[in-house]
Amino acid sequence: MQAFFSSAPWSFPGGTLGALTREAHERAGAVAATLNELRARATDLPPAIPFAASLRGPCLRVIAEVKRASPSKGAIAPGLDARVQAAAYVAGGAAAISVLTEPTRFGGDLADLRAVSHAVPVPVIRKDFLVHPVQLWEARAAGASAALLIVRSLSPDALPRLMDAAAAAGLATLVEVRTLGELDRALAAGASVVGVNNRDLETLVIDPATAPTLVPCIPAECIAVAESGLRTPGDLAPAAAAGADAVLVGSAISAAADPAAEVRALAGVARAHSARDAEVARRQLGPTGY
Repeated sequence: MQAFFSSAPWSFPGGTLGALTREAHERAGAVAATLNELRARATDLPPAIPFAASLRGPCLRVIAEVKRASPSKGAIAPGLDARVQAAAYVAGGAAAISVLTEPTRFGGDLADLRAVSHAVPVPVIRKDFLVHPVQLWEARAAGASAALLIVRSLSPDALPRLMDAAAAAGLATLVEVRTLGELDRALAAGASVVGVNNRDLETLVIDPATAPTLVPCIPAECIAVAESGLRTPGDLAPAAAAGADAVLVGSAISAAADPAAEVRALAGVARAHSARDAEVARRQLGPTGY
């Protein structure tokens, strides 16, 4: 089990996340000159579908992911049609759709984001390793309502800068954390939808205790999302009991023979009705972990 308190200075990530972050900087640099064009295209679009409002309800709300591959699993559903898959998720009750656009390890593409955004009536999230404002304008120009920001991959200066850029582009953000220190950075930057990833993206190891431990530390006025390693209603139960509002599920439903039925089963998991008390949870966690 990891320690969930971290006040160490930020350093560039290592492992898989480090490689993906470096590649993201390279991809962003290659399209940086198109920023003004992307702004113009995004400005011509109707307002984005509200993201946070879609993630509250008596049951866990499901963010269903369009995912062809991953660094940890390899090929998952290489022949997947993003538009058809997303429509099946919505038929099963998905509250939002996450579309992976990272090309080298996840088999994604911005074309998938555009196709899904035009095909479904729910918010669509660009899930990628986003490190530059141009990538946020790319997301909005493709029709996204929200974008993922991973705190571990962003320096203390970069996180609030990208939060501001997302707001300027008309995008909501799903801000991903794994430690209390990262959660504090996310909240200080103004995050209102916070994801807790059970997977350490540097090592790819999953600790299923991460989300149930950190979700109670997220203020009740924020949306709390549990991520990774979630396949069955039983897997969702600890996050639901901890007060999560939503879950993000990818591999299990992307590979499912009947993705609508898989989403429907997960969307029926009741969540805890008591408001989270972040201060109480932090005191219980203690200053050095658990």
